[in-house]
Amino acid sequence: MHFGAEDRAALDWFAATVAAERPDAVIVTGDLTMRARRHEFAAAQAWLEALGRPVTVEVGNHDLPYFNLWARFVTPYRRFKALERMIERPLDLRGVSIVPLKTTARAQFRLNWSKGHVSDRALRRTLTHIAEVPANHLLLVACHHPLIEAGTRSTSHTRGGRAALEALADAGAHGVLTGHVHDPFDITHPTPAGPMRLIGAGTLSERVRDTRPSFNELHVVDGMLETQVREMS
Repeated sequence: MHFGAEDRAALDWFAATVAAERPDAVIVTGDLTMRARRHEFAAAQAWLEALGRPVTVEVGNHDLPYFNLWARFVTPYRRFKALERMIERPLDLRGVSIVPLKTTARAQFRLNWSKGHVSDRALRRTLTHIAEVPANHLLLVACHHPLIEAGTRSTSHTRGGRAALEALADAGAHGVLTGHVHDPFDITHPTPAGPMRLIGAGTLSERVRDTRPSFNELHVVDGMLETQVREMS
């Protein structure tokens, strides 16, 4: 959503859709803000709370302080405190479980810190959540960066992403929901443990790429996941 560079018309359109259709939950795959400023987080929190639905939010690279290095390294999540109950919140819905995976890093051994990184600690935490999911649930993992490239104009170059994808598949996950690249996609990727569904969302900000402001609508029918890209006209 990139509050600070949000598309107000797109946000209003999404909120009206939620009010009319009452989805079971809203999954935000990162980048609530543009520059991780307090007023941007405050605006994001107010907007999410007004939706009136269960919400889980992943941390995006734009949600870590960029110019304030002290804040980035020492207190990177302090401005999330008001949103704490939504951040990386597992969701158990009717027959569906959503489990978080952190793909952001305070620093990396490369110039572009906006790209993805799955640490061993983050993966272990997600696998622990997965172990607690009922066996008959459709299991989706939500994170910010695509774990592998999906052919979009923007890239994620997620370090540890391919290994994480295979570990998630081996643990029983059925799909991964992501953001970051601002263009939607829905692909199936083979792994040694079986195929994994990779679903990327667009954006409700002014920072569009090849797709107008959009969101993904997900339906689970008889244990099968169906997706539809909803674009603002």
